[in-house]
Formats: sequence, structure tokens, C-alpha cells
Amino acid sequence: MVLGACVQGFTKSLAMTVLSEVGDKTFFAAAILAMRHPRKLVLAGCLTALIVMTALSASLGWVAPNLISRKWTHHVTTLLFFVFGIWSLWEGFKEDGDSEELAEVEAELDAVFKSNKGESKTKTKANDDTKKQQRPFLMQFFSPIFIKAFSITFFGEWGDKSQIATIGLAADENPFGVVLGGIIAQALCTTAAVLGGKSLASQISEKMVELSSGVLFLLFGIMSLLSGPGEL
Repeated sequence: MVLGACVQGFTKSLAMTVLSEVGDKTFFAAAILAMRHPRKLVLAGCLTALIVMTALSASLGWVAPNLISRKWTHHVTTLLFFVFGIWSLWEGFKEDGDSEELAEVEAELDAVFKSNKGESKTKTKANDDTKKQQRPFLMQFFSPIFIKAFSITFFGEWGDKSQIATIGLAADENPFGVVLGGIIAQALCTTAAVLGGKSLASQISEKMVELSSGVLFLLFGIMSLLSGPGEL
């Protein structure tokens, strides 16, 4: 019973997170940051932020049924799935096929980079590598690059529909399964973004991602509607 609930929460969280994060603003930000800074630090910063956000969201979802009845949290979660499903389908049908999100994120990050003392991309990366080698291993993860990657990702995810959906999913499913599925999905997506860089990001169809996530959210909503509030 508990194992089945955990597997169900894991599966739903994994699928939902992959479709929510691929082509998301934070996905593109990780890809662009990895082109300008050491990949290891960018991956560590982005992934740490996403893990913290997933655990925080799942914790909020786990607490919710202790504050209000499971029946009501189930109804709210079901409603959220339908709302996000319709929202994602609407966004998907509005997309014209161009990677507007990628261009927007790149413009924002370019503005940030230009506001810093302008050095060339190659020189900046060389300086970063030199400083990185001079620091103790653990201190590398408190570098400005790590903090930048962490803060951009964390605040980019805050209030996003994937965060709200994770809260709702953890309120209705086994929270451990939700956290595990979310973390694995985040690790896969972020690693792909960092290793693939802009070349991978530019090939992603935002229209197809939105339509696929919309269908998935609606499917979760129907499943939730049919199953009724369950006991974990």
C-alpha cells in the first residue's frame, strides 16, 4: 500500500517535472550560464536550487492536509491540475514555434553580464578557472558563480506553475515519492541543459512542450477526479 502510493507519487512527479522543466526559463538560464562559466559550478548551483525548491514545495504540500481536511486538499489539487492543463494548452496553441523564452532569457542574462565589468567571454572563463583552482574544493561552491546560478534558478522557479503543482501533488500523493521523482527529473533536465548548452536549448519546441504538459496535467486531473481522496 505505502510502496504503491510512493511509486505513484514518484511516477507522477517525474513525468510532471520533466515536461514542466524542459523548455522552462530556468532550463534556458542553466544552458546559457554553462556557456559562460565552468559547467561544474553552474550545474551545482542550479541543481542545488531546484532540489531545495522541490523539497520545500513537497514539505508545504505534506503539511497542507494537516491544516485542512484531505478531502479539500484533494479537490484543490484536482482543480489545479485542470487549470494548469488548460493554461498549458492555451500557451501551447499561442506559441508560433520560435524560441521566444530562450531569446528573452538570453537578453536578460546579457544585460546582467554587461552590467558587470565587461571582459570578454574567454577571458572571464579563464579567470574563473584560475580562481577555481586556487580555492579549496569546498570553497568553490560558495563562489559568485555558484551563488549566481543558485539565485537565478531559485527565484526563477518561485511561484512557477511547476512549484505550485508540486505542492498540490505532495498534498495528494506520497510526499517521499514526489520528492524523489522531482529531484531525479530536475537532475536529468539540468544536466541536459548544462551539457547541451544553447545548441540543445534552441532545438526544443516550446509549443510541443506546452501541449504535452497540458495533456499530462489534464490526465492527472482526470485520474485525481476518478480516484477520490486517498490515504497515504
